[in-house]
Amino acid sequence: MSLPLPPSDPGDIRRVAFLGTPEIAVPTLVALCDAGYEIPLVVSGADKRRGRGKETSPTPVKAAALERSIAVAAAVDDLLEVHRMQPIDLAVVVAFGKMIRPHLLSEIPMVNIHFSALPRWRGAAPVERAILEGDAETAIAIMTVSEGLDEGDVWAQIRVPIDSSATVEDLWNQMSLQGAELLIDLMARGFSAAEPQVGEVRYAHKLTSEDLMLDWNRSASELHRIIRVGDAWTTLDGARFKIHAATIVESSLPAGVIEDGVVGTSDGGIELITVQPAGKPRMDAAAWANGAQPNGMVFGV
Repeated sequence: MSLPLPPSDPGDIRRVAFLGTPEIAVPTLVALCDAGYEIPLVVSGADKRRGRGKETSPTPVKAAALERSIAVAAAVDDLLEVHRMQPIDLAVVVAFGKMIRPHLLSEIPMVNIHFSALPRWRGAAPVERAILEGDAETAIAIMTVSEGLDEGDVWAQIRVPIDSSATVEDLWNQMSLQGAELLIDLMARGFSAAEPQVGEVRYAHKLTSEDLMLDWNRSASELHRIIRVGDAWTTLDGARFKIHAATIVESSLPAGVIEDGVVGTSDGGIELITVQPAGKPRMDAAAWANGAQPNGMVFGV
């Protein structure tokens, strides 16, 4: 299928549709508005129910669009109706979370801000997988939206170092702003040339609960990477116990044994900072230890 190309002349980019859902997509929408582009339509995920009642909350992108009096739809096909009334020059996709079907791709030029060094980590969880794998760096790529999953040619890309202490939230916050800046700069210059992806293809599958389970027989660095991704868990007395923040320290404790706020691993220790016992809110690890007196207890059993 032949795809329409984004305009090479920046003067031809005026009407820009936006597709995105979570908080990390909001900076790009805001940047497009601040740069003066006309946003005829934003497409975002459906409202989600809050708590146990019937009230719902809009997605972060929808909320940001409504604050700016921009029309919002949940159905991607609504783009076609808008496009056929008055052509959309470009559609920008950021963390939309849904595949876009060929009949749309064949009519509207679309680019995606993808947060990985393509073709490494195509798919749903690129930043998470980069951290888990211990990658020293990742990237922000602006690519053509194609039929295949994250297979499009790349129009612009910048490298992003991954600090050994950076959490996935840290990286998302940083990269969402950098991605917005990269896009606005590219649009101001025009889409002159794209490069095909080259290298080993790796897929960033959505994380499962098993991916986030802490096996204390693994190395401290591996366990720390899981904790940095978020929602890491282990068990204590048979109940699930989450660890939200920790650091690596020297230790000779046996794997899983807790002593003075440190947990033994295969090659060192993990010092607990923020934890969440079953049925309780997040709390400072020292406060938890003062009450639970866990010295000598063992995680993972």
